[in-house]
Amino acid sequence: MDNLKVFNATRGQCLCGQVKYELNGEASSFHLCYCSRCRHSTGSAHAANVFTKPEAIKWVCGEEQIKRFELAQAKSFAKQFCQNCAGAVPYLNKAGTFLVVPAGSLVDEIAFDPDDRIFTDSKAKWTECIFELPTFERYPDKF
Repeated sequence: MDNLKVFNATRGQCLCGQVKYELNGEASSFHLCYCSRCRHSTGSAHAANVFTKPEAIKWVCGEEQIKRFELAQAKSFAKQFCQNCAGAVPYLNKAGTFLVVPAGSLVDEIAFDPDDRIFTDSKAKWTECIFELPTFERYPDKF
């Protein structure tokens, strides 16, 4: 993949599709975050967030369906989601200086890889073996 991080009419949406957006412009970074807040927020091993400028986003539809949550004791942590399906959508940090795009909400593929894994000192211990596990394209037969 290319090192240039560019959104070119890159589409994204929530799980149910009521909230849709489009991104244009350059992304500054792409992090896989293993901090406990991101793990609890996503219910997963880590968050996958792309950072860009606030003006990069154009809401296509459903902006009125968005709910915002800010963790009071956190300097920067927030999240936004569709109030219908709870699917994550992009949000501004508390200071409004950058846009955080949950990579899993993108419909279109992006042509750049994550830059790094951050806050690995607080990752869940069970993530240490994930690259050694069997891989299946679909549910294995035992399900």
